[in-house]
Amino acid sequence: MAPPSVVGMEDRWSTEHILSLAPDQASYKAAGKLSGPAPWSEAGCGQGALWGLCKGSGSTPYRTVVELATPAYKCSCPSRKFPCKHALGLLLLWSGGPQAVADGAEPPGWVADWLKARRQDEQRRAARAEGVVADPAAARRRAEKRSARVAAGAQELRLRLADRVRHGLADQAPAAGGWEEVAARMVDAQAPGLASRVRELDSVPADDRLAEYALLHLLAGAYGRIGELPEPLAATVRTRVGFTTDTAELLAGPTVRDRWLVLGSRTVAPEGATEEHQLTTRRIWLRGAKTGRPALLLAFGRTGQAPDLALPTGRLLEAELAFHPGARPLRAALGTRYGAPEPGPAGQPAGLTPEEAVAGYGAAVADDPWLESWPTVLTGVVPVLGPDGWQLTDGRHSLPVRRGSVPEAALWRLAAVSAGHPVTLFGEYGYAGFAPVTAWGRDGRPTGIAQ
Repeated sequence: MAPPSVVGMEDRWSTEHILSLAPDQASYKAAGKLSGPAPWSEAGCGQGALWGLCKGSGSTPYRTVVELATPAYKCSCPSRKFPCKHALGLLLLWSGGPQAVADGAEPPGWVADWLKARRQDEQRRAARAEGVVADPAAARRRAEKRSARVAAGAQELRLRLADRVRHGLADQAPAAGGWEEVAARMVDAQAPGLASRVRELDSVPADDRLAEYALLHLLAGAYGRIGELPEPLAATVRTRVGFTTDTAELLAGPTVRDRWLVLGSRTVAPEGATEEHQLTTRRIWLRGAKTGRPALLLAFGRTGQAPDLALPTGRLLEAELAFHPGARPLRAALGTRYGAPEPGPAGQPAGLTPEEAVAGYGAAVADDPWLESWPTVLTGVVPVLGPDGWQLTDGRHSLPVRRGSVPEAALWRLAAVSAGHPVTLFGEYGYAGFAPVTAWGRDGRPTGIAQ
């Protein structure tokens, strides 16, 4: 991995981006109290790192350091949250400019030691990954055994779906065991993707039930004849069924190097998750400046820990991406990065009209019938509230805003950014409508649409 570049004033993050790293609301609030210079001493920035000493309740200040390229954090405080309030407060102080934290400083010994240890750990992990030689014959036998189990599970699912249709869609009474029992059977068949889709069937509205049955029946049937499918479509089916590709394996294959524009990010927790077992997911959307390819990065974090990857919206990151195989490759793994994120191009990114967005999603669905949405930049649209809800219109065509994709208050803020003038919006467009993520107003600056 390339060493992080020296971070200058132009690379300082926005307050919005820094606070998006907070693992919870309490850390979000506490960081604001540590964003001024009063509790900090010996703060500095240099060689891709930010550090400082924060006065606490004890006699010894807390040592706090942030490696900015990843980012990664280290603090001597006893907090189990990651990043802690001290790391967030230091980032907020730094975001104020060189008058708050000067550039070009030489890291003190304790910072240099931590950075050196991180580099050594990365080298050891890379060496272990390269040195692991799997038994090809054993791996092939395991793959064949799992494939047979998944095929049997897919066939059983097709029969269950056909039985339910014959029973009558209007009958709301669940079959014996309900869909949860069928989902458990899919787990036993080592098909977690099928299990996840099956669990959702009990909550599908009656008007949409037949369509969901048909898509799931199509997926199960496609796996039954996967050997006959073109390889890109076969890869899509395997992914939808629940097969995964190891990140190290992806990065060992072909990669795409580009300067990737960060179009937006969103961090969500699954519905119904308890605070003790909450797994948050951060979705980061990119677009290649040269290739024009869209990409989606996923990062995960457990309770008290923010997802381990964060990229500021509107910045450019030169890096290599390895895309997961499929008919419409989108999800990618982040490989070698060539420096820290840089300021992106001034103004609004290029986008599509609503009419072109519909056509684009249609082309994507032709490749992947199970695709619910596709990343899309809309240009020249105005958000308006009508009798049927919020719409995005260019005066000729309109797209509905997907219900529940953002809070009502966020849509009113979007209307305020627009002030009746056309804006550029990034989000995901699909059959249920457009889910906005980032807006660019007349000043050309990106604004996140709050989740």
